[in-house]
Amino acid sequence: MAKQTFQPNPRVHQIFEDLEKYLEFCADYGYKFDEATLYDMRSFPYRQHQKQLSGKYPKDSWAEDARP
Repeated sequence: MAKQTFQPNPRVHQIFEDLEKYLEFCADYGYKFDEATLYDMRSFPYRQHQKQLSGKYPKDSWAEDARP
């Protein structure tokens, strides 16, 4: 009887890596993390995350909330 081998799907691995990066971004910049908004360009936090990935400066929510 042959031994079963498990072939991980690279797309699933990429999704989990993207989720970890998105979670780290939301924690660093003060946005609400929601897994459902990953890859959703209608979501403001995800658009800001994409902005950061492209090398631009995203809006920092922590700095906005700290204003007197």
